[in-house]
Amino acid sequence: MTLGILAALHDEVDGLIAAMRHEDARATRITIGMRDYYRGTLHGQPVVLVLARVGKVAAAATTVTLIREFGVDEIVFTGLAGGVGPDVSVGDIVVADRTVQHDMDARPLFPRHEVPLLDKAEFPADPGLTAAMRDAVARFLRDDLATAVPDAVLARFGLHAPRLHVGMIASGDQFINSPQAVATLRAELPALQAVEMEGAALAQICYEYGVPFALMRTVSDRADDAAHVDFSSFLRDVASHYSSAILRRFLDARA
Repeated sequence: MTLGILAALHDEVDGLIAAMRHEDARATRITIGMRDYYRGTLHGQPVVLVLARVGKVAAAATTVTLIREFGVDEIVFTGLAGGVGPDVSVGDIVVADRTVQHDMDARPLFPRHEVPLLDKAEFPADPGLTAAMRDAVARFLRDDLATAVPDAVLARFGLHAPRLHVGMIASGDQFINSPQAVATLRAELPALQAVEMEGAALAQICYEYGVPFALMRTVSDRADDAAHVDFSSFLRDVASHYSSAILRRFLDARA
């Protein structure tokens, strides 16, 4: 079984690529469609790592390549998101149980959020992979957080006892950062926990190809901008360490 691992930004995947190169001297880099795919072994498991870049089109194109060109059997996406759920705070982690494209609107031909010709608005994550990811996150928060991210860094970003949430993640080709936009999303999608720009596109491709997927997001901000942090610093000093440590837990459990 080969696992495809995607992220949208360099800091979310660079540490994983470095770990692969350290572990596997035979790891290879293959460039397709302006993206570098790194194939090798990570924590004892065969994987293909790739920087998908930002947005739904980028995520869909990269996912198709992973499936068709590299024959991956499962896919995991890791990255950042804006918190929308009332109990979701900066530094928390959301694991998707389902996804939806919040900007999909083909009315009056199709219902709001429904993907035309698929008769679906929500795309569920694979239960087995999601359970494994949820367990990896829980173990990270309980056992690894203190060593992965120094106390001074957690304090700098005001992160107090980060929590795990499991629920709906929505994707759209827009950055959500206003109370009005969040209010609209909550009214349309009451179960929504977090919002980002790639996951639901990946989910649709995985559904169409019959490939299981899991989606994990670190909350970098409240999407209503109520808790603003330095995005670049948070990505570098917090989220990148979350991703590396959680995926290590996830892969080790599969060994």
